[in-house]
Amino acid sequence: MTALALLRHAETLWSGEGRIQGQTDVPLSEAGCRALRGRALPAPCRGMRAVSSPLRRCRETAAQLGLVEVALEPRIVEMHWGAWEGRRLAELRAELGESMRANEARGFDFTPDGGEPPRRVLERVRRWLAETAAQGLPTVAVTHQGVIRVIMAQAYRWDMLGRPPVKLDWGAVHLFRLDPRGAPSPLRMNVPLETDKTDE
Repeated sequence: MTALALLRHAETLWSGEGRIQGQTDVPLSEAGCRALRGRALPAPCRGMRAVSSPLRRCRETAAQLGLVEVALEPRIVEMHWGAWEGRRLAELRAELGESMRANEARGFDFTPDGGEPPRRVLERVRRWLAETAAQGLPTVAVTHQGVIRVIMAQAYRWDMLGRPPVKLDWGAVHLFRLDPRGAPSPLRMNVPLETDKTDE
């Protein structure tokens, strides 16, 4: 079994305003940087190989946490939301009404206008998980909400309909095990970041 730790990037201006970011390359906000100041990954992540989505908000989160020699992995980039990037979900639900409700009821096949469904995100992420398991190197990845959700869905056998099996803290680390084929199983969710002792 290979240990895998997932952390979502810190806050950006868009996420602070509730806007869909998708693959738009939005940097961390001052509030996001401030929240990471003096913070470090929890003990189970120490010594792990570090990987990041290539989007700036993830690279900046990794740097703020003091991660070095971070490999960029395009397969863990956020879900593409097409024409809906920059919009708010509440606005889309009000504007699109029944068609949006029907779309959201499709679970893994929910598809933004011009974007990709979670099922397609899972396809690319699965290939990365399989490679990570084959290498057998414990890995911490700074990634996105959409990526963490599809991995959690696989780990808990959740169809992405109704309530998720676990309420995730998006400022915490989520720990999984990968079997030899890269299939994830939950280890421990919502592990908080720690105080960086070297900053004291």
